[in-house]
Amino acid sequence: MNKGFFDALKLLGDENSVSVDTLVEKIKSALMKAVKKSYPDCENININIDPESDIFEISIIKEVVDDEPLDDNEINIATARTIDPNAYLGGMVAVKIDTAQFGRAAAQSAKQSIKTDLREINRENLLNQFQNKENECISARINQIEPSRGTATLIYDKTELYLFKNDQIPGEVLKEGQIVKVYINGIVSKEKKPIIKISRTHKDLVKRLFELEVPEIYDGTVEIKSISREAGSRTKIAVYSKNPDVDAIGACIGPKRSRITNIVNELNGEKIDIVVYSENPEEFIAKSLAPSEVVKVLLNEDMKSCTVIVPDSQLSLAIGNRGQNAKLAAKLTGYKIDIKPVSEAVSAAQEASDEKLDIAENVTDDNIDLDSADKPEAD
Repeated sequence: MNKGFFDALKLLGDENSVSVDTLVEKIKSALMKAVKKSYPDCENININIDPESDIFEISIIKEVVDDEPLDDNEINIATARTIDPNAYLGGMVAVKIDTAQFGRAAAQSAKQSIKTDLREINRENLLNQFQNKENECISARINQIEPSRGTATLIYDKTELYLFKNDQIPGEVLKEGQIVKVYINGIVSKEKKPIIKISRTHKDLVKRLFELEVPEIYDGTVEIKSISREAGSRTKIAVYSKNPDVDAIGACIGPKRSRITNIVNELNGEKIDIVVYSENPEEFIAKSLAPSEVVKVLLNEDMKSCTVIVPDSQLSLAIGNRGQNAKLAAKLTGYKIDIKPVSEAVSAAQEASDEKLDIAENVTDDNIDLDSADKPEAD
């Protein structure tokens, strides 16, 4: 009998990811209601559930009397001494109830009774587990991949998480048993049934990976100023060293390129451009367009936009495939960027008689000297 009850108890715990101790307390409360329903006059009921000792006992504590019991709260002394030879008048005796009538049926009844409690326990457990991990990076194991939709089921600390297709890196082939890093970008429905949102395409996943791989970023010596990303293709990251003796780009690359290689491998070969951040917008914009060279940046601070002049031979490189390089640079810097070749800029300058810009000769005082600037690193 007890085995059947504890099997049902274990199943209930497994189904709801609830600790046995917590579940036992809820079961006791539910069973108390069930026993009182069968024994409405009883005032002193004891329920002992101990999964480790395989004990499941329900007892009514009765007072020993010398005459006929008035109700279920009393027991005649003669009957009492068949249970406890040391029973005495006025004393108390525990009379066990046959648990057969409270076995699986009681467990099922308890399950229904505490359904609301279990939902609340699950909600609290999930929030406690992930509340402090929101906007952080975790490592999880791929347990299953749904062939039709491509949704991957991940296991983290015995909890199932779902990585949907649009949150996976384009072109990446995930495999069951693989350990991957994901970014927890939110918890929705916190007041009802929390859903943990995870992503491998979020730009802050790259930030967290750099924090894990680069000690100088983790301790604050090197700061990540901004990130722009097209997952599966390319990421641009702007870094700045607070210590003039620390090379921000070198720290991110690591000895023998070990740090950047680990990050690129985790991101399925995604290319990463590392740019040194500058307080000077023109200089920062020029660097952000790497690997293209830049002749001049004409800034419109009020409109938060600029025109960037590049050599004719560098125009395609500056714009990038499907405009990717320009778009990433714009997101990285926060400026709308219009890219023009030198030849077009010269023609426009010649037509504007009120302003003479000798761009072709590249002799103006405020030109950006890219030869002396830090060149970005591209992977």
